[in-house]
Order: sequence, then structure tokens, then C-alpha cells
Amino acid sequence: MQGTLTPPLVSVPSQSTVSNQGPPPTASQISNVGPQPSKTVSSSGPLPAKSKPTNVRHMRRIIAEDAEWSLAIVPLLTELCIQHIIKNFEKNPILKQLLPEHQQKVLNHLSPDLPLAVTANLIEDENYWRHCCTTRWPVCHVAKHGGSWKHMFFERHLENLLKHFIPGTTDPSVILDLLPLCRNYVRRIRVDQFLPPVQLPTSPLTRELSESESEVESEEPTMDHYQLGDLVAGLIHLEELDLVYGVKDCGMNFEWNLFLFTYRDCHSLAATIKACHTLKIFRLTRSKVDDEKARILIRSLLDHPALRELDLSHNLIGDRGACAAAKLLSHSRLRVLNLANNQVRGPGAQSLAHALAHNTNLISLNLRLNCLEDEGGQALAHALQTNKCLTTLNLGGNELSEPTATLLAQVLAINTTLTSINLSCNHIGLDGGKQLLEGMSDNKTLLEFDLRLSDVAQESEYLIGQALCANREAARQRTLNPGYLTSPIIANDPDHSVE
Repeated sequence: MQGTLTPPLVSVPSQSTVSNQGPPPTASQISNVGPQPSKTVSSSGPLPAKSKPTNVRHMRRIIAEDAEWSLAIVPLLTELCIQHIIKNFEKNPILKQLLPEHQQKVLNHLSPDLPLAVTANLIEDENYWRHCCTTRWPVCHVAKHGGSWKHMFFERHLENLLKHFIPGTTDPSVILDLLPLCRNYVRRIRVDQFLPPVQLPTSPLTRELSESESEVESEEPTMDHYQLGDLVAGLIHLEELDLVYGVKDCGMNFEWNLFLFTYRDCHSLAATIKACHTLKIFRLTRSKVDDEKARILIRSLLDHPALRELDLSHNLIGDRGACAAAKLLSHSRLRVLNLANNQVRGPGAQSLAHALAHNTNLISLNLRLNCLEDEGGQALAHALQTNKCLTTLNLGGNELSEPTATLLAQVLAINTTLTSINLSCNHIGLDGGKQLLEGMSDNKTLLEFDLRLSDVAQESEYLIGQALCANREAARQRTLNPGYLTSPIIANDPDHSVE
């Protein structure tokens, strides 16, 4: 501690002689004087004339010489080294050679904007990648990415590059250069838009020539969307591919060509998914896939070793495409098939029913928002009498009526695997509802039965709901007690009767 010591003299009243006649000292005088020396002074006789007062106290006063003076201790050499590593991590990444506690300090202070060429294969710490994700995207659902923040970062980063790739304008190396860095961490690709190539304005002469040629040749764009072949071939752990060929937020620039899934796109995609032997889930929705394109895609999936789910919903698939899907059921181990909101009619449903009758793998079939009518509905009901694996069936919005309900009531009485049926937005009618209620009286496994907007009587719908509650309670008891069969209270309770 630096300062100057100035010994000012403090004048105090001399106590060499004590007078009995003078007033006693006050408290303030005592406090100002402070403690007195222990030397005894005789009250009899005066002091020598040349003697100096011996009760003078030396007071110290500190005056700071540096206003910015700090008592902070000099950092340890270890801390200085860690700060240097953090500052120069991009040029000289040092991490594995450090002790675990020092590694954590470095990771806690690294910038999320470091080049991926530096961090991708070096940093495995989930907290660092969580910081990178939350800094870049305000909403992060890590559960959709296997619970791994690192997987989430690379999957979403790759998806962002694909969504903004413009054929003929963007350099393909932007995506391919990322492949060595992300190949071990990408399990799924979900792209909800593919941008088409930029169409340059044409001169009037060129426009006239193109109009004359269009009468002879089919209208196909000169360039197609980004081809996924090279990318998917390098992703050795890819399991899910979810694609939409369209453009989001096009605004006043809307054109139908922005939503065109071309035949060249289709053939390229078919070859890509056929070569990806790790692919388990394939979704191609809202892409105007018609029968011919569906047959091309499905043909490439026959005898696929890993495919478990196929989703071609919200397209233009008709009976020929449904026939191809039926063939796939017989030549794969598909577990989930979704053809919702297409153009499948009775013949297509019959093909699916024929394959379903002998299938032992499919557990979920979604055909809602088609036009099966009773021809297709009855065919599927007949197939369910022999099928022993399907658990979920969605036939909502298919123009079904009482004949289909009659056969489904017979299925409910004997089927022991179905747990969910959707017949909403059909024309089941009053009699059809009563027959379904009779079928539910013998069913102990169905847990969900959607009959909204199907013209079923309110009483029938209520009693079916009561039967479903009893089934759900029995299922819960079986989960808690594997030896549970049927509760006698529920069996004898008139409130749970469906008659």
C-alpha cells in the first residue's frame, strides 16, 4: 500500500499539572485527546522549564497516488493460456490436449460463429451446439432431431442451404463442401420448398419461336430442381427424407411452374431413394405427384431393405398409383402407408384391400379425403376380416354409407387388432350407426372411433363412446397388471353396458 505519512502535531491541553479547582474535561475533549500514555505524572510541583510535552500522538493519513490502483491478483498462468486458446481457436484449435476442466472453460467461451471446418469434427459437447442452435434459431425442437443438439444444428443448416439453392445460380459446392463435415450427424432431411431456376426475360422473337415449338413438344423447363443424388449418397446415416416441391411466400410472383415436379426430378429422386439403403421414412407431399410419377417412385422402392413408412398424401394419385402401392405392400416390410387427399376410387381401394388381406406388416393405413365410396369401403372391410396386423384405419371423407358400416360392424365383432378407426365426414346414417353399436358390444380392443359428421344418431354415438371408455380402462388395467382380463365391476355395471 503506497502513501505518505505526515505526522501533524495534535495540540492537546497539557496535563502536567492537575488542578483540583478547574472543571472536569468533557466527553468530546476526551475523544479528541485519545488514550493517554501510561506514564504517571506527579501533581505536586511544576515541570521543568525546558521539558517537551510527552503526550503528543502521531496521526497517519493515506493519500492515494494512483486513482486506478487495484488490489486484483495477477491471473494464473493457466487462465492466461486458456484466454489465449479461446482468442486464437480459429487459427489454432487446441482442445483434446487439455484437461477436462480446462476443455469446459474453453467451450463455454467459444463463439458460435466459428467456421464449421474448425468445429464440426472437433467439438462434441452438446452445450456448445445448443448455444449455436439457440443463437441462430429462436424456436428449437431438439426432440425432433433425436434429442441431439449437434444433429439438429447440422440438419437444419443443411435444410436451409437446400431451401435456398437456385439451380444455375448457386454453386453446388456450397452444399457438397459441407458433406464431409455433416455426414456423420444428419439423420433426416426435411425440405419444404425447392426453388426453380431463374427464368430470364425473353425477347419477342424468342417468345414467338417458343410458342410455335410448344405446339409440338411438351412443356418442360430447361433446368430442373436441385438433384439430391450426390448429397444423399454421402449421408451414410440418413433415415428420413421429407420433401415438398414448391415455393413458399411467392406472393405476387405466383406461377404454376413454381410447383412443378418434373419427370426429370422424379427419375432422379427415384434413383436416389433406391440407392439409399438406410432410408426408413420417405415423404413426398404437396408436389402434384400423379399416377405415372407415383409408379416411377414406388417401383424404385420394391424390396427396399429398410423402408418402413411411405407418405404420398396431398397429391394427384389415382387408381393406377394405388395399384402400385398395393404391389409395394406385397414386396416390402412397410409399416405405415399414407395416401390421404388424393384421387383414389373404388378400383384402387380394391387393389389395396387385396394386398391388405394377406399382409402381415402394415399397422397404419390412411385413405382419408379420397373417393372410395362403398365399393372401396366394402372391399377394405372384407380384407379386415382376415388381416391380423392393422391397428389404425382412416377412411374419413370417402362418401361411405350404410353398406360399408354393416360390414365394418361385422369386423368389429371379430377383429382383435384394430385400436383406431376414423369414419368421420361420411354418410353412415342412423341405421349404420346402430349396426356399428352392435358390433362394438363384442369388441374389447378398439380405443378410438371417430364418427363426427357422419349422420349417426346422438344416442348411438354416446353409447359407442361409453364402450370405448370401458375398453380404454381395460387396456390401462392390462398395462398395470398383465394378468388382468376383465374387471367384474365393469362387466356387471349397467352404466358400461352398450345394449
